[in-house]
Amino acid sequence: MSQLRAESARLLAVFEATGAVRVEADILQQADVLLDLYGEDIRARAYVASDPLRGEQMLRPDFTVPVVQQHMAVSAEPARYTYAGPVFRYQDNATGRAAQSEQVGYEVFDRSAPEAIEAEVFGLFHRILAPLGLTASTGDVGLLRAAIDGLTTSEARKAALRRHIWRPARFQSLLDRFSQPVARKVLGAGGQQIGLRRSQDVQERLAQLQDEATAPPIPSAEIAALTDLLAIRGKLPEALELLQALTGRLPSIGPAVAHMASRIIALDAAGVDVAQIGFEAAYGLTAMEYYDGFVFGFYAAQPGWPAIASGGRYDALTRVLGQGRAVPAVGGIIRPEYSLRAATGSAS
Repeated sequence: MSQLRAESARLLAVFEATGAVRVEADILQQADVLLDLYGEDIRARAYVASDPLRGEQMLRPDFTVPVVQQHMAVSAEPARYTYAGPVFRYQDNATGRAAQSEQVGYEVFDRSAPEAIEAEVFGLFHRILAPLGLTASTGDVGLLRAAIDGLTTSEARKAALRRHIWRPARFQSLLDRFSQPVARKVLGAGGQQIGLRRSQDVQERLAQLQDEATAPPIPSAEIAALTDLLAIRGKLPEALELLQALTGRLPSIGPAVAHMASRIIALDAAGVDVAQIGFEAAYGLTAMEYYDGFVFGFYAAQPGWPAIASGGRYDALTRVLGQGRAVPAVGGIIRPEYSLRAATGSAS
């Protein structure tokens, strides 16, 4: 435990040396905020308790949401924050991981060139972790979101696909369904009203189903291009070439690909050997659901270990918690227990 505290203090000192202000966050968080953000799925991953005075409370599953809330209340920009402490998530017994673990984090709120800030954050984590010989992986959720926005289909179907980006099996199921003609009749509402739903809710849902029943299937060429996008992986320069070639079939990803090219240039300028950094178009799609752009992780060779560090861009989260007022934001966390193990060569 003393070694873990020392490792957390060391990492905090590195982040504070960049000008980051150390902040704290309550261990108990209002559950309704997290449920509004992630839906009921978060219950399967977090510890929830009921308080007769404060309502449902959730043991802190991570720091990002409370740190964003604190920043949006102050809004001094640009701003850098750092923090350390335990987070709590259910774990599969087979993993052998503890439900309580330590995190040390770093968050940047800055409206300047986004690719430069992404390179700054990734470069800082890369330098901190370089002695550990880890493998770095990156991705960009913005590419998939842009591809969905460009599909030839209804806005309702696009919204459904965006909502399930974080559930790959459900996403693929929807994509398969939307690629086929819909051959069913939607019945109208009638008879005696039962249940708790209002008549207006039923009518709105029936209208949505009717729109879907008449919507043509997504063109097979677009489905094939989206499938090819999700399959792209390799080192950053090679992945960029594949993505640039794919813009001819998926024009809507053009701006996201151009942003990625600028980020690679910024990473190179920050001293990162981009030829050694991996990229997967599908990377990050099973992480926390607030990432909406660049994502990254650092991994040890030991099987069963989680990412020793991970992070990314989450602009949309600031818009939600800021009630429509958004601030570009990038951050990440390091798990000091695992950075310590990797440094000492421990595989336990």
